[in-house]
Amino acid sequence: MSANHAPQTNPQSAEATDAEVLDIMQSAFEAARGGDADFLKTWLEKGLPPNLQNTRGDTLLMLAAYHSHTGAVRTLLDHGSDPDLLNDQGQTPLMGAAFRGDQATAELLVERGAGLDVAAPGGKTALMMAAMFNRMDLLNWLLELGADPSLRDAGGANAADAARVMGAADTAARLDALAAQPSGEADETSR
Repeated sequence: MSANHAPQTNPQSAEATDAEVLDIMQSAFEAARGGDADFLKTWLEKGLPPNLQNTRGDTLLMLAAYHSHTGAVRTLLDHGSDPDLLNDQGQTPLMGAAFRGDQATAELLVERGAGLDVAAPGGKTALMMAAMFNRMDLLNWLLELGADPSLRDAGGANAADAARVMGAADTAARLDALAAQPSGEADETSR
């Protein structure tokens, strides 16, 4: 069932059948993936939980952020979606935006409270994602905001290590140059 053809039943009303509620939920996940902010707004206002998760732990917000739908991200945040809710892989919506290199969505998420260094225990951060996929502009922006390049994942890799493993030469070099600077010295490479 497409998001545009979901049942018109309130998901929390006594009249909604299990099948109708399931259809609404499936349609909401499709709407998040497809960026249908109007559909999401309508159903969130009718009681759809803003932190609804699928079987992989992906929230509506995670799917909208991962698929670079800034308008849908805004709608979900406006209705109480948690910008730091982790999926089953320990990823946040900010990590999804960093993976895609979606600066506008990343900025909105941070503006609305997404933590820069949030990760599952031992997991990767948004900075590591930006580094791994050679997203230089996003990496520099996260560094300017104070993202910590020294954090390490469960395997002991920091953002520069993760970039090198993925062959992301530009971000690895940028992070190595940053690490080589004496503390307190201005960073000329990001200007």
